[in-house]
Amino acid sequence: MTDRISREQRSRNMAAVRSSGNVTTELALIKFFRKAGIRGWRRHQRISGIHPDFVFTKQRIAVFVHGCFWHGCNLHGTVPDSNRKFWSNKISRNKERDRYVTRALESAGWKVFRIWEHQIKNNSPKVILKIGKMLDSD
Repeated sequence: MTDRISREQRSRNMAAVRSSGNVTTELALIKFFRKAGIRGWRRHQRISGIHPDFVFTKQRIAVFVHGCFWHGCNLHGTVPDSNRKFWSNKISRNKERDRYVTRALESAGWKVFRIWEHQIKNNSPKVILKIGKMLDSD
């Protein structure tokens, strides 16, 4: 289907849409944290200019929740057929930024735990168990 408005207008429209983040997966993880009695986390707390989705300050653990599309999941990540080059570059930059953030946090003495969207949907007890083990190890 052809777009009825110009590329410039479409770009302005899309730029005006503000991101709400990965709210549904984060809220699901919060629900699991509460159910499992996992406490001591803060949401979107800044660490040296980096904003993990969840931070356990006392244990120095940063948790990131990744959407399969936006972060290029090997199992579920897809690249749209339209504007393929743009999306491939976008997802590649996201992956590179993820690696940079992990290195920066680890060099500052933090443990980094990354959770995929599909893990929350399919294996939430396993994810909670891993986080619990990380918290208990300190």
